[in-house]
Amino acid sequence: MGDAGTDGWIRVPVGDGAERWATRGRSRRVLVVVHNVTSASRLLDVLPLLHDDLRVQLLLTCTGSSPFQAGVRELFAASGLPVLPWEQARQTPVDLVLTASFGGQLDCFTGRLAVLSHGIGYTKRLATPDTGHRTPDTGRLSSPPPVFGASPEWLLKDGVPIADALVLSHPEQLDRLRAACPEAAGTAVLAGDPCFDRMLAARPYRERFRRALGVRRGQRLVVLNSTWNPDSLFGDSGDSGDGEGSGDGDALPLLLPRLTAELPADEYRLVAILHPNIWHGHGPGQIRAWLDRARRGGLTLIDPLEGWRQALIAADAVIGDHGSVTYYAAALGTPVLLGAAPLSGLDEKAPLADFVQTAPRLVPHASPRAQLETLFAEHRPMAGPAEYTTSVPGESARRLRRLFYALMKTPEPPSPALLEPLPLPPYEPRVLSVPLRVFTRVRDRDTGEVAVRRHAEPSYEPVDGSGDAGGDAHSAVPEDTRDISRLDIADVVFRHGPADDPRLGPPARWAAEVMRRHPHSALAAYVTGPGTCVVRTRRGECLVLTAAAGAGDADPAAYASALHALLAGGRTVTQVIGHGLIVRTGSQTHRVSVRLSAGPDQPVD
Repeated sequence: MGDAGTDGWIRVPVGDGAERWATRGRSRRVLVVVHNVTSASRLLDVLPLLHDDLRVQLLLTCTGSSPFQAGVRELFAASGLPVLPWEQARQTPVDLVLTASFGGQLDCFTGRLAVLSHGIGYTKRLATPDTGHRTPDTGRLSSPPPVFGASPEWLLKDGVPIADALVLSHPEQLDRLRAACPEAAGTAVLAGDPCFDRMLAARPYRERFRRALGVRRGQRLVVLNSTWNPDSLFGDSGDSGDGEGSGDGDALPLLLPRLTAELPADEYRLVAILHPNIWHGHGPGQIRAWLDRARRGGLTLIDPLEGWRQALIAADAVIGDHGSVTYYAAALGTPVLLGAAPLSGLDEKAPLADFVQTAPRLVPHASPRAQLETLFAEHRPMAGPAEYTTSVPGESARRLRRLFYALMKTPEPPSPALLEPLPLPPYEPRVLSVPLRVFTRVRDRDTGEVAVRRHAEPSYEPVDGSGDAGGDAHSAVPEDTRDISRLDIADVVFRHGPADDPRLGPPARWAAEVMRRHPHSALAAYVTGPGTCVVRTRRGECLVLTAAAGAGDADPAAYASALHALLAGGRTVTQVIGHGLIVRTGSQTHRVSVRLSAGPDQPVD
């Protein structure tokens, strides 16, 4: 350990004197080479293929060659695997090297090298690699740049392939490889797409994933997805796809507030999947800060490593760009709108380029709701993504494990080769903490039928699908809103929480306090569960609103707004209790019982 340059080197299970200290020192060594968190995600897909084999020792290292180093240390710590400093990894004898990038000096290892794609194949053009670090060299730009992972500049050193096995998912990739770099064609192995196979296997659990994201019956889940770089959907110099690079500029500041404001809160659910390089390049805290208003308006950010596949399976539509995640969505048959569609950085012969040219486009200045409704009505699954994502669906586990053990010259285990099932994500319901503009239309006074449409903090009066603002309007404001001045003019003040929260007291007491504090409010509503809320009127009646079993589910705060509409229209509490409520949100009907609560009933005025 005292040798120069060896500070931080590990000694077990490899290193100086490891044979003395390691309990299982005769294992085959598999070195997993990580470029950044993005490439690590694909490697995590395949590592279970080497589980349960006492003959295999897994090791981790990071090349240090990516500009995106944040997040790697935490990922390594979570894995619990031995981590080798890069210089030690280069000097350690191993049997197999696995990587999902061409970053770092990959020709320096003694073990056999297998390279997987960390996306949907090799489709992007990147500047000529630096021969010292094999990362994009911004000082030597060729025109056009070579295709990353499918050109001599990336695949060869001194005319010899760097990789022993280049994993491809479809024969069309091999055709392009033969044309671009015939010297490396002999290393190609058709082994499918493990990431897509995991999604295909998890499709039967779509409804569970939707419930985990808090998607209610009748709601449409819209996923915003962006790869990284300035031309992406999240970027600030997006290309519209005209080939000139002019683009629409920075469309995101216009798009985000329109999505959260125009899409009715009870009819749409909005989540965002951002490329790990966005998260770790700018910092998760900065991303949350940039999207703070959108998040308070109901947007949920999906974990870029663990939860994005499940969100994609759950999606009803994806607004994306030229990244792999959008292409995966189209391969699943999900309707897609391209909010950014640059062609200049793509291999024009790759299926992704055809997808970018033919997929429907989002018009940033037009109504997002109208565009989504048109997308749903006119959607036909695109044949290209479904065909070219993988030619051997469901076979990647078997093919990859066979490849790995062949490279190690070790017999495969007798058990089946299996990928890890996608886990059920944690429950992430939508949280609204901005003032809502609520439109109500009493459809039947006698039965208490009210149509409700709620919008999150619109800067203008939103219209419904017919172009009509639609009915009477009032404001409903969450008590924990940042804009506390809006509470004083709110018609309905509401909050969500457990009924036994000792900080707030019983719901009836909370409601009474709210009515005293905000004398201009007509109603206070405490949502205590998925289908129940406690409501207090200005006259002092304390009511419990409960959705009937199997009658559809909505945010109970919408029931409170329906009650407000009936009372404002002249119905009495006694009449409402007698008939109950029928609340319509979009195409859904919710039957709601109304009963008096045991809470205080005296007027607050």
